[in-house]
Amino acid sequence: ISVDDFGTGYSSLVYLRQLPLDTLKVDITFVRNMCKNEQDSIIVNSIIQLAHNLSLTVVAEGAEDLQTVEALEKMNCDEVQGFYFSKPLETDVFNEFCSNWKGR
Repeated sequence: ISVDDFGTGYSSLVYLRQLPLDTLKVDITFVRNMCKNEQDSIIVNSIIQLAHNLSLTVVAEGAEDLQTVEALEKMNCDEVQGFYFSKPLETDVFNEFCSNWKGR
């Protein structure tokens, strides 16, 4: 079970206690500007550390450039998604993309 868009809207810290979670997905709102806004960077890093302390996997949404991907790697983020890797794809194109993926 994953909490999507963590840190915004209805994603309360209470869910961390009440739900049998596996994953937190850090909202794009924080990830998008984290390399330009120190407070966003602190928030992202804090969410990653909190999740890891609770034995949860962390996915960062909205990695649009190499600088952001590298910053997330330094923060030990488990998984990253965003346009840096690919824009949304149709199923057949996605399958081909996965077959040819060599990693970063």
